[in-house]
Amino acid sequence: MADLESFREDVRQWLAANAPKSLVGMTGGDLEGNWGGRKATYPNPDMKRWLELCAARGFTAPEWPREYGGGGLSREETKVLRQELARAKLPPPLIGFGLTMIGPTLLMFGDEEQKKEHLPKICRGEIRWCQGYSEPGAGSDLAGLQTRAVLDGDHYILNGQKIWTSYADLCDWQFCLVRTDPNAKKQEGISFILFDMETPGVSVKPIKLISGSSPFCETFLTDVRVPVKNVVSKVNNGWTVAKALLAHERTMIADAFGSAAGGGKSRGFTALARDYLDFEDGTLADASLRHRIAQVEMDARAFLLTTQRARDAAKAGHAPGTESSIFKVYGTELNQRRLEVMLSIAGPQALGWEGAGFDERELDLTRQWLRSRANTIEGGTSEVQLNIIAKRVLGLPD
Repeated sequence: MADLESFREDVRQWLAANAPKSLVGMTGGDLEGNWGGRKATYPNPDMKRWLELCAARGFTAPEWPREYGGGGLSREETKVLRQELARAKLPPPLIGFGLTMIGPTLLMFGDEEQKKEHLPKICRGEIRWCQGYSEPGAGSDLAGLQTRAVLDGDHYILNGQKIWTSYADLCDWQFCLVRTDPNAKKQEGISFILFDMETPGVSVKPIKLISGSSPFCETFLTDVRVPVKNVVSKVNNGWTVAKALLAHERTMIADAFGSAAGGGKSRGFTALARDYLDFEDGTLADASLRHRIAQVEMDARAFLLTTQRARDAAKAGHAPGTESSIFKVYGTELNQRRLEVMLSIAGPQALGWEGAGFDERELDLTRQWLRSRANTIEGGTSEVQLNIIAKRVLGLPD
């Protein structure tokens, strides 16, 4: 315990001496942050300096081994680090799929060359990653993918299309599922492969959503040559790798939206209500709305405590399992309920799109609500997750 308190004091002093003052208070429950990568821009240059300082200290991936750019910290030390970042009201130095999805997958399945090539770059925020899973006609039926990888000497030649590729237009590398044996059973002929998005034959087209934003893209692969050494694990073993990564993804999605509901923007319920609604002796007059707000708050706190147990287990070496499907269903539906309540509070002022009569917060709320409609679809639909829960958790027959 004494060593842990010494570590806490060391971290506290380091943050006080090194953290840029302009970043204090830049925290919240949304999904924005520093994704890093070759295309990253920094309106506030202190964010780039913060990334570099933390990467040098191993604080971007505190529990990863030091030899791969991590901090080599214990679970308890990592918890202290996060507590001190929160206490100092500092944002995480780096976020993204490199840290939450492909990095943990490479630590589990990658060979030594792949780990040394990619993990330090992830830790330094030099490479931003995207995921090439879903395809037209093979979204929820992921094993039905048709993107082909044909062996040609020491390379595979990739042809096909991926869809709903989050931030593909801003990313540098993609981890991708391809069919390497068209004659095998659906899950048995798939391989997991990595490629640079600047490889000839790769093109990207953003998809505009109902919210007006374009976080998703289509990715087209035309005779893309990828070295055989970029296959993770074994050829035709991609489904095993993919399932492990999907567990990380679903836990990440649930954690992000659960945090938004319980630790970030839900704290704005009272302030938002005071701007739009009537109070009697300091109490919200609408009893029904009071109940809805309290229910979201309580559910969010309980959910955060539950996912924290799962995170602690993961840090102890336990890979995410079927509980990730439970978290994904609940976390995304919780986020949708949060935004429904916020729309109820704002009333007609949450119906604006542009023009006079609406402030920036109101227009942002409209777009957040529209964007949330995709929460229960992306990362595996709620229907797919419920099937997984029925079969693997409850043991129900097909």
